[in-house]
Amino acid sequence: MDATIQKTPWLFSRPVDLSVFLGSALASLALLAIGWQMGILDGDTPDWTWISAILLIDVAHVWSTSFRVYFDSEEYKRRIWLYTLVPIIGYIIGVALYSEGEMVFWRILAYLAVFHFVRQQYGWVALYRAKAREKSRWTWWIDASAVYLATVYPLAFWMTSGDREFAWFVKNDFISLPSFVETVLFPLWALALIAYFGKSVFQYVSAGVLNPGKDIVVATTAVCWYVGIVALNSDYAFTVTNVIIHGVPYFALIWFYARARRETSTSFYKAITGNWLVFLATLWLLAYVEELFWHRGVWHERNWIFGSNWDLGPLKAFLVPLLAIPQITHYVLDGFIWKRKNNPDVGLLK
Repeated sequence: MDATIQKTPWLFSRPVDLSVFLGSALASLALLAIGWQMGILDGDTPDWTWISAILLIDVAHVWSTSFRVYFDSEEYKRRIWLYTLVPIIGYIIGVALYSEGEMVFWRILAYLAVFHFVRQQYGWVALYRAKAREKSRWTWWIDASAVYLATVYPLAFWMTSGDREFAWFVKNDFISLPSFVETVLFPLWALALIAYFGKSVFQYVSAGVLNPGKDIVVATTAVCWYVGIVALNSDYAFTVTNVIIHGVPYFALIWFYARARRETSTSFYKAITGNWLVFLATLWLLAYVEELFWHRGVWHERNWIFGSNWDLGPLKAFLVPLLAIPQITHYVLDGFIWKRKNNPDVGLLK
């Protein structure tokens, strides 16, 4: 056992980590219980759930990348070409894909989103390993296998079952896979999780090493993804289990990073990071404006909150890729902005 391993590391602090990782998962499961009691598990996601989970968490967390990049003028200038070209190239590719058919566009965007969601869960595990100074390759293999299979197996079940009552973006945006894929992955999923928690027990018994935050991430990922995709066939269940544990911890990551950056940033950045209410209100306003365009121009839903529909005709082929730019930018840049090697300011989170 590496003697440099910290015995009880936390990413932010014990109460914050427990709140955003364990607390978000418990909130998801509590909402499942509420949904069951209300009899809405077999129906579409109700408006109150859509507002709280999709609008205020999912869409808003996408815009939180702005606090990491575009609202921080110094950071934006540091890698101006990367931060400028990603949305521009993303839009050009989006228009090209949409011109080949709506489903081509939505299918590629769905797979990009799934890759981002899977990688984020691994990213939390990697951050906990770095915080604890875990460098052993055998523990890395066990950790990585567990968190990846905790997400990939439910996705494989989804893509092989063909009877799920929910979609990532639009109906049938995933290509069907042969059933043997799920058959092969199920025992690997079970073995990976058993190996992970067996390893955690062994490390604690043999050396007193405990990494509860990482254990919580792996456990809550496995439970929420399995329950929301495999155990229950419900749009409501998928929404509350998928969105909350993904978006809430990301809010915390951006918030603590922004708070650390604000002392050396511009007056504008200081103003929008002055307190958490201003931070969230900024994100919620941006999310509302984006969804207003989506619902008036594309989905033609929820007129009670977004107003009357627009008939865009051929302009829809240009608006849809444009409205997807915040998501595309978030998905792509998230693979760059948290790697310590090329981002010295990430060390501010210590």
